[in-house]
Amino acid sequence: MSTSLIKLKNIKKQFESGEVITKVLHGIDFEIKAGEFVSIMGPSGSGKSTLMNIMGMLDRASSGEYLFKGINVAEFDDDQLAELRNKEIGFIFQSFNLLPRTSVLENVMLPLHYVPHLKHEEKIKMAMRAIDDVDLEHRINNLSNQLSGGEKQRVAIARALVNQPSIIFADEPTGNLDSKTGEIIMQILNKLNQQGKTIILVTHEKYTAEYAERIIFLKDGLVKNDSQVSNRRMDGLVK
Repeated sequence: MSTSLIKLKNIKKQFESGEVITKVLHGIDFEIKAGEFVSIMGPSGSGKSTLMNIMGMLDRASSGEYLFKGINVAEFDDDQLAELRNKEIGFIFQSFNLLPRTSVLENVMLPLHYVPHLKHEEKIKMAMRAIDDVDLEHRINNLSNQLSGGEKQRVAIARALVNQPSIIFADEPTGNLDSKTGEIIMQILNKLNQQGKTIILVTHEKYTAEYAERIIFLKDGLVKNDSQVSNRRMDGLVK
């Protein structure tokens, strides 16, 4: 039986700028089990990126309870959150966030700099394993600014994988890619999910969202629908 990885209880978020208060999330409740592939959809301004930042421990909720593996992360200080985030979570962003004049291998190794007990040889081995998962072994010495958009996103996926996290957050991972390249990226995420990784995808595209087995639809800071995908998109797996 799958165990609960994330549990959100009445999560609210507001931003304050002087006397102006902007309320973004108005009470979010749901649970995500280990091994699920979940899409979070919604129009611009629905709160989906804010929610991802809270679940990814990049930001804190204004109120409510967030349990990660049964632990209330609201009780953690910033250093504890950073340590937990680096150990348990991988991020993939629309803009790739790679260092431009740095090799593929060095970009993928970046998260391992925060694991001081690992020897350099072990870091290289872990990075090579992640690069192999996205079929970029032939590009390890290329600088990231020498890569295509699809290759850059594959490097970003490898970097997200390198620490063997419990969960991968993908924020509009196909947003800067053409449709064919975007399908390849989604096939890679599909494969990782089939290997047991928990994937949370944030997207505004219905086509992309349907690669998941479950879609949570946000509107105006509330969950409007949470349902299983009846015709899940399975456009082949990357070998």
